[in-house]
Amino acid sequence: MLRPNTLAFTAFLGLLTAFGPMCNDMYVPSLPDIARVLGASTSEVQLTISSYLLGYAIGQIVYGPLSDRWGRKPVLLAALVLFCVASLACAVAPNIESLIAARALQALGGSGALLLPRAIVRDLHAGEEAGRELSRVSAVMSFVPVIAPLIGGIMQSSFGWRANFFVFVSVGLVSTAIAWRFMPETLALRPAQPMSIADILRAYRKLGRHRAFLAHLGIASCSYAGMFAWISGSPFVLQGLYGISAFAFSIAFATACIGSIVGAATAASLVTRLGLDRTIGVGTSLLAAGGLVMVASVPLGVAPVALLVLGMAIYHVGHMLAMPQAVAGAITPFPDGAGIASSVVGVAQQALAALVGATVGYTLGQTAWPMAAALAVMGCLAFALWAFTRYVRTAATAAILARTASA
Repeated sequence: MLRPNTLAFTAFLGLLTAFGPMCNDMYVPSLPDIARVLGASTSEVQLTISSYLLGYAIGQIVYGPLSDRWGRKPVLLAALVLFCVASLACAVAPNIESLIAARALQALGGSGALLLPRAIVRDLHAGEEAGRELSRVSAVMSFVPVIAPLIGGIMQSSFGWRANFFVFVSVGLVSTAIAWRFMPETLALRPAQPMSIADILRAYRKLGRHRAFLAHLGIASCSYAGMFAWISGSPFVLQGLYGISAFAFSIAFATACIGSIVGAATAASLVTRLGLDRTIGVGTSLLAAGGLVMVASVPLGVAPVALLVLGMAIYHVGHMLAMPQAVAGAITPFPDGAGIASSVVGVAQQALAALVGATVGYTLGQTAWPMAAALAVMGCLAFALWAFTRYVRTAATAAILARTASA
């Protein structure tokens, strides 16, 4: 049995949360080849990313309430089984329309692997402790964006784009077996009565009126959306505009993701010293700085690939500092509704990321401006939200922790 507060438990939660970046970061080196093999346009191929993000958002609407009612483990197992089946459908898709639809189903399954670890952490921790645990989970997950594009580039060069999806099937099957055999149930109390639609709507209205939740939600969503501006735009900018190979792109993509490892390795100790709010402030400052470096690199025209990668690496550091703490701040006020709160966080993140990614895809032409501008806007907006909502967020978090201590 995987026991909470152990390295093995945290590592498995990190593996589950890695499904999202794995399914995109391994996949992006193949985007130009998918367009060629399936006879699809750039915008059509971009829809395989947008449909995945929208499927992720829809899935999290469902999994949160279900896990609050039926428990984390059975809902997680159902999500993993769906992920495996849909990944196999992606691998054998005969055309771009089938791939777009299968990617949405893959996301419906994979979204449970992202949402439920957050709810599990909230079952066990609150406040800064939740932030530390989510940072540790992110530290495990942070290696995936570095390794995944390298694996994806090798698989693409050696076997073609379909091979990546067979890898996803294998990882999904292993994770399902581990969860079924060793994962404990962490939801201590379940509702005595079945949860109705009216109950769910009341819970959503409660979240919508909670100003501190909305502020943390905005920060986490903007940070995440900037990541997908890079994911959706970088294959076409670096390979199409700057002419690097699929394997060279995977190296550049992985190099930028080293920032994730740096940020994740720093976050757990930084939140202990600075607390949730100031750690978020440091992270959002780096988000803005990374986006502005990327914008500055476009007109300079000097080593554009290197400067774009540098800007994204800085953004990655900020993302790993800001987002786990913002998520912890968002779900901490809701110990009895962590699944629903985590659902709303996930839905908002995926919906904004899908919108930004699709916009970048449709506006990319003969310049990197759309991708760079999207990153700068998302980074600066995250910083502005942190700066202008500090009092609301810190006051709400302090009140919740005081009630928890007195209980």
